[in-house]
Amino acid sequence: MESVGHVSDSVPNRSASADLLLPSASGLRRRDRSDSSPSVLCPLIHQDPPPDVSILPRAASLPSMKLQSSFEEFTPGFCGDPDDETYRFQCSGPGLYQCRVSGLVFAMKGGGDVFYRVVPWNRTLLSPHGKKPAGPLFDISCLQQSVAQLHLPHCEVRSTGPCHFLSVAHLHDGGVEFIRPERITETHIIISISGFSAFGNVKDEDSPADPVRALVLLFYRPAADPESEHEINVLMLPKNVVLNNVLRFRRKLDENERFLETPPDCKLQPNQVYSLSVSPGGDSVLVQPKEAEFDAESYENYVSTFQVVYEETMKHIRLSLTDSSSCSVWDRRVCLSAAGVRRSCGPTRQNLSPKEQLMEIRINFKDGVSGPVLQSLLDNLLKEKVINDSEMEEVAAERTRGEKARLLVDTVRRKGDDASSKMIHFLCELDPFLSEHLGLM
Repeated sequence: MESVGHVSDSVPNRSASADLLLPSASGLRRRDRSDSSPSVLCPLIHQDPPPDVSILPRAASLPSMKLQSSFEEFTPGFCGDPDDETYRFQCSGPGLYQCRVSGLVFAMKGGGDVFYRVVPWNRTLLSPHGKKPAGPLFDISCLQQSVAQLHLPHCEVRSTGPCHFLSVAHLHDGGVEFIRPERITETHIIISISGFSAFGNVKDEDSPADPVRALVLLFYRPAADPESEHEINVLMLPKNVVLNNVLRFRRKLDENERFLETPPDCKLQPNQVYSLSVSPGGDSVLVQPKEAEFDAESYENYVSTFQVVYEETMKHIRLSLTDSSSCSVWDRRVCLSAAGVRRSCGPTRQNLSPKEQLMEIRINFKDGVSGPVLQSLLDNLLKEKVINDSEMEEVAAERTRGEKARLLVDTVRRKGDDASSKMIHFLCELDPFLSEHLGLM
């Protein structure tokens, strides 16, 4: 497969604009993985029907890339504006790396900056060939051309069959190509690539209607005043959606909505009709609609499947999703008394003092902050005289990134609210993504 020489005006070339993106970096943590192998490279989306389509043979593996039994997780940096969210992975060398946000796995043959984002599917490119989306469409670019393979997350249940109906669509301004996977693991489709544009999982339109791994997500809208009604919006989505995109979409619909962190995993059957029941119920609780189909292709519009409306304040509520044979497929007890503690982007800590906020995020900050962001934090805090030279040297002398981060938090929070506020301000500027998920924004 050849690299794409130029791209459509409808989607800007991420490689060309890389110097305009923020320099936020990634933090890595090793995790064992028994069924995983190298990752991918990508092209860009075209909005008009292509002149041709080709079915590509199974991509050949690069001889320099060996199967690996482990990968490193990273939290990507955030680039771009809220309406065009682009992630950045700064890789220092060869290896297998998984993004905590998207689930993508990159097999890198060397260092480089990888930029990627979710872009809309143009279904008119797929339907003439009997294909439909089976995952998000990712626009990926890397100036250094150092991505060897891509692992795209899927949501199929492999125990129901070998998944021969899955392939990867490669969209570019010359047409669309369907790549046969090198391998399909329990969670990912693996392909090798030699260019960049847009890649996404697709499946045959006549593929078996077997259950897929799915998510049931809850969003709570509190009553505006004592006379108003409370609402819980219930979404049924395929498991390989990018959750951060869902949260961003819902936040744009209603800034007052709160994401309820309840275990979301279940298995749902495409086009199956499901119903939602609520306890306690009665005349004061309304569920609408009574029944709804599960759309396994919901990768762009994250609108409510069900809505629960009630008047009186409740501490807890039980939600149960059942199929057409009245079998429960998802059942959860939801704590509503703590619903105001969580916004759709992270835990809200605005009611705490700055030094209390640092104490609350201490552990998650230690685990999530990247090395480059930590170093920039130190530089900014030293410049603003929040810490002195000896304190900076003391942090730098710690053996691991986690120990450095923990000592920095403890050093700053002991100096009081003014120092803590400055550290929070710098962290929000340097790593908005991490800051949102820590509840600082």
